[in-house]
Amino acid sequence: MNAPNKSGWKPAMTADGDTVGGPATYTGNRALMLDEALIFEIGDKNTTGVDLPEPDTNAPNRLGGMERAADIGLPGLSEPETVRHYTRLSRQNYAIDLGLFPLGSCTMKHNPRLNEKVARMPGFADLHPMAPTSTTQGALAVIYQLAEWLKTLTGMPAVAMSPKAGAHGELCGILAIRAALEARGDARKVVLCPESAHGTNPATAAFAGYEVEDIPATPEGRVDLAALEARLGPDVAAVMITNPNTCGLFERDFRKIADAVHAAGGLVYCDGANFNAIVGRVRPGDLGVDAMHINLHKTFSTPHGGGGPGSGPVVFSEALAPFAPLPFVEKTVDGYELVEEETAGDHHQLSFGRMTAFHGQMGMFTRALTYMLSHGADGLKQVSEDAVLNANYILRSLEDVLFAPYADSGPCMHEALFGDKGFAEGMTTLDLAKGLIDEGFHPMTMYFPLVVHGAMLVEPTETESKAALDQFIGAMRSVAERAIAGDQSLKTAPHYAPMRRLDETLAARKPVLAWSDPGLV
Repeated sequence: MNAPNKSGWKPAMTADGDTVGGPATYTGNRALMLDEALIFEIGDKNTTGVDLPEPDTNAPNRLGGMERAADIGLPGLSEPETVRHYTRLSRQNYAIDLGLFPLGSCTMKHNPRLNEKVARMPGFADLHPMAPTSTTQGALAVIYQLAEWLKTLTGMPAVAMSPKAGAHGELCGILAIRAALEARGDARKVVLCPESAHGTNPATAAFAGYEVEDIPATPEGRVDLAALEARLGPDVAAVMITNPNTCGLFERDFRKIADAVHAAGGLVYCDGANFNAIVGRVRPGDLGVDAMHINLHKTFSTPHGGGGPGSGPVVFSEALAPFAPLPFVEKTVDGYELVEEETAGDHHQLSFGRMTAFHGQMGMFTRALTYMLSHGADGLKQVSEDAVLNANYILRSLEDVLFAPYADSGPCMHEALFGDKGFAEGMTTLDLAKGLIDEGFHPMTMYFPLVVHGAMLVEPTETESKAALDQFIGAMRSVAERAIAGDQSLKTAPHYAPMRRLDETLAARKPVLAWSDPGLV
């Protein structure tokens, strides 16, 4: 018998009452695989781990009526209990420092420790956003130099550094497009979004007040050029295209698409989340792009925000550069200056305004520039080449066991796309993902893009060795073969993780959004 557990966790059991891989334990732990209860279950709201002075009842009340009316029931723990709780939880996290992180369209790759060292340097890490520019010349130089790199890599004449992440960058680009159209008295209402674009693209266009219309994909997974050309007209403000697209393919007709949109009076937004696949190899400006955001926290290694802030600078064509947001950094004979609304000259008066209160994410800027300088132009080119090589290695190594809908569309770019076609009846992509957890891997992106049933999107990035890829491929092949054979043990996987499979339907229908007394639950 395994001991009762407040959190409700139960080890995976065999028919004989033993846990999978061995007998049940009293604690629910399995050696160093610890069963951790919630902090509310560990602590006691009637105790505290520190001694606090009695409140001064005669002290003036400065809360202005915002003081709590009742106890909120936070648990009190000692320092050892607190440290142990969060340390034990950290052992249950999967991270890029533990193994391959195969999330498609997310570019979760190794973050060089040199980047972290630079980001933590005094003068960067402790910089106040309202410090006088005379005391922040080094930081402004970083922003300016990074901006120059981004303009060179994209072949675009201008860049806004302040957007905080990808979707924020998309909004920045669309607002610039709207400002440019309004400046010429052209009130267009529609933004076209291909099926192969990221889901944030139509959401951004709708948020900016546009009507969104879909453009279908061809059987090979790319934008249907004929369908797009047929839809263009005086009401189309822009097209938002992800390139390389969410099917992991390069849009070979991009230049034709851009020319057609421009001829119809519209503008072209490119989602640059997948820039890691083409950095150093393709300049989006040469393809006719008018605006494109760049995820510094993907392409340039944080990775993916590092659990914290992202950064989504937006590069602009000559047509949109005058409408770019403020502030931005200019280099002068006396150093670096921040151009704000009150200091903007005639060439910035068309700016649509600000995206943020300050100047962007300094930690992301320092990491990205460090990454660029340490790689150099030739190294960045190799980054994209190796990322594409690794993705194609996975695609070709698994296409005989997993359905690969676009395997005949030519080489993929940064990610390999599979579907659940061929699985035994009742077996799903979710079952395969749960089985992959038992193999020690974080699952790939599931059920996206929507154009492929049961989609599995895998992006290995350039930082994985062949040995690491071979291990992942072996694990995927093993679990896929079980799904094809109808192995029912996958329906209850994972068996070796700290938590068993959750009832996702119940969690969605009856979510517990706030903690209450366990005796009342």
